[in-house]
Amino acid sequence: MTVMDAVAEAPDRAWWLQIAGEAADDLATDAVIRDQAGKTPYDEIARLREAGLLALLIPVEHGGGGAGWSTACAVVRKIAAADGAIGQVLGCHYLLSFSARFFGGAELAARLERESAAGQWCWGGGLTTREPRLTLTAGRDGRVVNGRQGYATGVLVADRLAVRATHADTGEPLAVLVDTADPGVVCGSDDGDTFGQRLAAGGSVEFDAVPVEDDAVLGPLSWDEDTPSPFSGLAAPTGRLVSAQICLGIAQGVLAEAREYTRAVHAPWPHTSPRDPYALTTYGELTVATFSATALADQALEALDGGLARGEDLTDDECAEITVLAAAAEAAASRAAHDATARALDVVGARSASSAYGFDRFWRNARTHTLYDPVDHRLREVGDYFLNGEHPPFTLPF
Repeated sequence: MTVMDAVAEAPDRAWWLQIAGEAADDLATDAVIRDQAGKTPYDEIARLREAGLLALLIPVEHGGGGAGWSTACAVVRKIAAADGAIGQVLGCHYLLSFSARFFGGAELAARLERESAAGQWCWGGGLTTREPRLTLTAGRDGRVVNGRQGYATGVLVADRLAVRATHADTGEPLAVLVDTADPGVVCGSDDGDTFGQRLAAGGSVEFDAVPVEDDAVLGPLSWDEDTPSPFSGLAAPTGRLVSAQICLGIAQGVLAEAREYTRAVHAPWPHTSPRDPYALTTYGELTVATFSATALADQALEALDGGLARGEDLTDDECAEITVLAAAAEAAASRAAHDATARALDVVGARSASSAYGFDRFWRNARTHTLYDPVDHRLREVGDYFLNGEHPPFTLPF
């Protein structure tokens, strides 16, 4: 029985954050050991499933937790502080499981949400344009997907994959949903052997005539003057803010562990004390950077919630404003994570190099996550909007 089986109505934000905090504490106890082992995180995802966190965004009437995106992002941040890779799996799951609402409409989303809640699905995959194209073609018994996706988050633990496939006849990019239990889906970890985010369950996926039902086509991913709607365009800033939460969680996690170490040993360097001016200044600078990036992300989340509430009444200009704010938040969070995970090692001192403490995992996780979507791209979008009023392109981080 999951946590949600015992809840009659939607819990509030505080309740979910308590559940997430307990799950994060659980993950933190053996985070160093699990990172070093690098095993597929079946047990970790089972912990999130048991806590009811996989169904958090699904409306109560469809069997889920009834929470909104602000709560979901706060949960991702807490989980990422304990384990950045599991935070990435959860954040990607939230974005992809919400994709039917962005691209397919309320009726399709409601059906998939009921099925996802009933089966406690974990969603993986990816809808970015970086991957080699998958092809959706007409087969003897219906439409099928063929091809190879070079890397996708969560594929090794996912029950369903949301992927980008090009329609063979029209060339239109579409978001489609496939069942990982189909024998034509072959997931591998060959492309997931990274120095960081080792537990993100990523890897390549081969699709060999994998069937796609009509109601498993989530919707179009093309972006021109005709499609999709501004509401569908909110998928991009939503993904950006999920990415920002992962970065912020990692930054907060390394600062918390470095603080505890410094307090425990009473000296970051030989013959010094925790009152050392350099240590205090460094902790102050990193705290300010992380707090500032967090405040910007929260501001962007508030704007996103407003945009989601407007639904199909949302305008292109409003979508652009939200997208730029989310891009700025992701850029700030990325820089905060880079700075915190590198400079926290300085205040810990030479002992931070010991593998027993695992301080390096924070830097490796932050660096690996941000390599897939460099901050310079976001800064260019923000600058172009500020200077020229140019709307950002529709791009997804996962």
